[in-house]
Amino acid sequence: DRITSILARPGRGGLKGLTHIGALRALEERGLVPEAVIGCSMGSLVAAAWAIGMPIDEMENRALAVERKDVFRIAHFDMALKRMLAPAVYRREPLDQLIQSIVGDVTFGELERQLVINTVDLNSGQQVLWGLPGLREARVADAVFASCALPGILPPREIAGRVCIDGAVLENLPVRAALALNRLPIVAIDVGGTRVERTGVERKGFVTTYSRGLEIVMQTLAAEHLHDWSGPPVVLVRPKVERISMFAFNRTPYLIAEGYRALHETLAALPEGLDALPPGIHPQREVRVRVDPERCVGCGACVARAPEIFHMTGRGLAEATAEAQWWSPLGDHLLTACPTHAISAEQTWPPR
Repeated sequence: DRITSILARPGRGGLKGLTHIGALRALEERGLVPEAVIGCSMGSLVAAAWAIGMPIDEMENRALAVERKDVFRIAHFDMALKRMLAPAVYRREPLDQLIQSIVGDVTFGELERQLVINTVDLNSGQQVLWGLPGLREARVADAVFASCALPGILPPREIAGRVCIDGAVLENLPVRAALALNRLPIVAIDVGGTRVERTGVERKGFVTTYSRGLEIVMQTLAAEHLHDWSGPPVVLVRPKVERISMFAFNRTPYLIAEGYRALHETLAALPEGLDALPPGIHPQREVRVRVDPERCVGCGACVARAPEIFHMTGRGLAEATAEAQWWSPLGDHLLTACPTHAISAEQTWPPR
């Protein structure tokens, strides 16, 4: 099977981007060699390593050796001298050196494998997909840094007259970018995970609070961008890493192993080969949806978000339009959208 692969790290990802190494290994074992890889945020660094032909074993060894000081060092001087005019909380030099040590000075036009890096022009707000025709003269290292530059966390990067930042602020799971390359099935690895409740965020400082806000926005964006998807089939892989901190340098072995596990599990859940899948988001399953009348307060949030699944009864409470619903992975966000946790979904097919 021929595919386009998307390595994305929406919101609060950080080191979670290393999950993609395990996913690439699983793809390789299944004989699924991507025609192209689209990288976003920290996933762009793994994508760039793939594009220059770095073996998976070497990627893993490099990832296991990365320490916090190799990526995040607080920009004390800028913050003390420039105060509110400081470009970011962290310095650019550590990540710059790490990226340079992996991809060197190669440009997109010099790569043997097709790579696209998702960024956004900070001043115009336009999405800039480095690696597409007309955007292939840039250094891969610069595009990777820009894609990792979450606003306020890392400084922007000027590339060919454009000041660029993390493309996740506009399209954090850039499946639409794949349409500019081909019409092949898409395997998208999303380490943003499903929405999860956290506690004590307000006590953990600016970076954690700001990152949490971005996480909520980006998870919502991903669901909205894919809601009416009618392009080539998208296989959405979601490793279970949502509770791991973006600064968890001691969890690298787990992250890589979880990417490997999640990719194999997701592909095994498909009823047929990738080439035979219909348009839409996969894997799909049948679930029994219920709204607990004892918990429902009648706020109508679920009806506003998914009127095709929920409606209001004469008693002023929400109810599923039909108990049996056909869901893609996008449906899972409805379970956490209810403020009283009244919604449940039990998978009925395929059997677990």
